[in-house]
Amino acid sequence: MQKVRLYILRLSVSQSQSGAYALVLAEADGDRRIPIIIGPVEAQSIAIHLEGLRPPRPLTHDLFLHLASAFDIQITEVVIYKLEEGIFYSELVCMQNGKKIIIDSRTSDAIALSLRFDCPIYTTEEIIQRAGIIIDFDSEHDQDQDDDKHINKEPSPEKHEYEKYTSSDLNQMLDQAINAEDYERASAIRDEINRRLK
Repeated sequence: MQKVRLYILRLSVSQSQSGAYALVLAEADGDRRIPIIIGPVEAQSIAIHLEGLRPPRPLTHDLFLHLASAFDIQITEVVIYKLEEGIFYSELVCMQNGKKIIIDSRTSDAIALSLRFDCPIYTTEEIIQRAGIIIDFDSEHDQDQDDDKHINKEPSPEKHEYEKYTSSDLNQMLDQAINAEDYERASAIRDEINRRLK
């Protein structure tokens, strides 16, 4: 099996399914992209990790990391191995005491876990040929729409509503937003803090 390495390119609100998110994986050594529709819980888990936010209590994927670490289990890679009727199937390649263990997983969970275990994501050449598309994000007409939730995107003008607050106020507000699990607000506050540090 010829493996193709992928990385997370972008996470945005799905234009085709209400309440869902589109996770775009990109080929590490090429121009092909794989869009995957995922649920809001998994999208939140992925976004929180990418944004560097720390929830006050462990989320499900954080709990899995702590549990695996306690039993000396390491996820070494995630493999998206099958595409059937529009659904991607994945597996976690794990190691425990030198023994290789493969566990079936939903792709959204597998990717959330790959971030926490800092392990690579792969797919097969066959899948990327079938599902891969070439996307030119610079020419996308919805790039700047208000409902866009791109990771690492420059903050939109409304996010500067926090510029009237002091840095001390912002840090306090950030803690409150995280404790309330309002991660969208926390992300906007964090962006304002980072903007001031530049």
